[in-house]
Amino acid sequence: MNPTKTETLTPQAVEKDRRILELLAQSFPNVSAASTEIINLEAILNLPKGTEHFVADLHGEYEAFRHILRNASGNIKRKVTEAFGTSLREADIRQLCSLIYYPERKLQLIRTAESDLAGFYLVTLHQLIKICQSVSSKYTRSKVRKALPKEFSYIIEELLHESPSDDDKQAYFQQIIETIISTGQADAFIVALCNVIQKLSIDQLHILGDIYDRGPGAHQIMEMLTHYPTFDIQWGNHDALWMGAAAGNDSCIANVLRISLRYDNMATIEEGYGINLVPLATFAMETYRDDPCSCFAPKLDPSDPIPSEKSLKLMAKMHKAISIIQFKLEAALIDKHPEWKMADRKLMGAIDFEKMTLILDGKEHPLNDRDFPTVDPADPYRLTAEEKELVEKLHHSFMISSRLQKHVKCLLTNGSLYGIYNSNLLYHASMPLNPDGTLKEVDLRGKIYKGRSLYNQTDFMMRAAFNSDTDAGEREYATDYYWYLWCGPDSILFDKSKMATFERYFLDDKETHKEVKGDYYRLRDNEEICDMILDEFGVEGDHRHIINGHVPVKSGKGESPIKANGKLMVIDGGFSKAYHHTTGTAGYTLVYHSRGFQLVRHEPFSSAEDAVIHGTDIVSTTQLVEMSSRRMRVRDTDKGKILQGQINELTELLYAFRHGIIKERYR
Repeated sequence: MNPTKTETLTPQAVEKDRRILELLAQSFPNVSAASTEIINLEAILNLPKGTEHFVADLHGEYEAFRHILRNASGNIKRKVTEAFGTSLREADIRQLCSLIYYPERKLQLIRTAESDLAGFYLVTLHQLIKICQSVSSKYTRSKVRKALPKEFSYIIEELLHESPSDDDKQAYFQQIIETIISTGQADAFIVALCNVIQKLSIDQLHILGDIYDRGPGAHQIMEMLTHYPTFDIQWGNHDALWMGAAAGNDSCIANVLRISLRYDNMATIEEGYGINLVPLATFAMETYRDDPCSCFAPKLDPSDPIPSEKSLKLMAKMHKAISIIQFKLEAALIDKHPEWKMADRKLMGAIDFEKMTLILDGKEHPLNDRDFPTVDPADPYRLTAEEKELVEKLHHSFMISSRLQKHVKCLLTNGSLYGIYNSNLLYHASMPLNPDGTLKEVDLRGKIYKGRSLYNQTDFMMRAAFNSDTDAGEREYATDYYWYLWCGPDSILFDKSKMATFERYFLDDKETHKEVKGDYYRLRDNEEICDMILDEFGVEGDHRHIINGHVPVKSGKGESPIKANGKLMVIDGGFSKAYHHTTGTAGYTLVYHSRGFQLVRHEPFSSAEDAVIHGTDIVSTTQLVEMSSRRMRVRDTDKGKILQGQINELTELLYAFRHGIIKERYR
């Protein structure tokens, strides 16, 4: 049905849409019902645009991510300051904010220290209601009602839509507050109000990939998202690695385990997903009993507790064991798929086992580790019987992990390789380009794709690995391809010359560790290139942008996350602790509200305990990226276009009712 205006409607035009209008009439059976819905939708179109929240590259940092959601990247503090900046001291504002972020824990402290609890409750409830009124003002009553807890829904709704300054309602409003306190419900009501404020401060959450690896809480992030109301995910290469592991790709499984051991992060593997690592530990202890495996010592965060020496030695042995197995498994995949052109990554077979050197790019390099008890120089990529048995056991553990499969299903249901929202194109990493800036053609199973079609076909392939109706051969290829997505040179989630894992472990020469980025990373600061990509994806609007992550912005060295005259924004500032020394920050978040874009740069998060006890917060620096003098309304958004289309259809239905084309029904 095409959008129409009342004055252009004719009986003939309406008759063409008769079947659609009859379906619509089942929900709106008469003029009164259709008119009421039009009035409702027109009112929604004039509400301020909801706040969108963009984050990227969380890398398992659950505590920092949870805090940023609780404080809405500083948006809640901004609301509190606007409301009480002239009547409360900065310390009081911090305490009120920490109550909103962590209400249960903050109330425990207050109850032990506050001498006048009734007075505290009275003042705090008035303050929280005012903040709640502010954050809910851009939503319909219906949407706000859905965010309210059932037990207090009616009372909160009454308080939100009444004013204590109204003389006629002042006593009514005050009596509600006093009764909440006198009946012993103040704590529960405060918690409910704080949770509502948190919910309504973010209308839509966008996660631009890499939830997994490095940090300890990826499984906690995913579990939280399974209960989060409105979010979308653009998959990253680390997400693809875990999805491949869940699909049964043994090379992905080995990489997942290796990275977890490298960063001393076994919480997600063992506690989160119940993967049995006893077989790996037993194999490693027996095979590398006398090998210190010093090159495989885990990377420890100074702020974390130091494991025992015995644990460190065991992790190093397990780390080496799974790394050698990984290189063997990857070589088999490379041989299976010569079209990937990755034979140059089969480096273990290029070792001179007599001299213990490796020739790379014409230069001979000594190996810094020379103990290879499971490698046969005559057939270096053959798994030993023990390794093969271990791989089968690990494969089984990943496949039967119900929680991992649940979280991957969440990724598939709520995620994709790219998203287009309100004139913003979202993807994790890259758009493969040729050196001249044209779209690079990539071979997928003998067919050539580029640009948007490359993204669409890759997305389809990733889903095929989990679709039981998919042809067995296609499903097998799709499962294999997850590893290419992780580290392949033309992968839209990687786009580098190589992943130098082998070199970083065995060669001291730093030059061999370099991974040359694809041409996209060189050209993305060019406004014309960004416009070409936006055109390729059909992104329209006077103010359109590309938003991605993947490569940490080295703000400590002066790099800006805003590129191409504001056309592109890179919001990977390094959530992961492992990146903080490189980036000089602890991540970026992007906030897009009715006034425009704000880029928020965060300093490292200490702990929720500090936030509760001392009122500390993530120290954030806000940069105004693009602000508008005219406040954006819902009618200016993608949702607004949908609602306008519904209004047009209902207007046509009204015409059909009034001209007898469709008969009204009254129940």
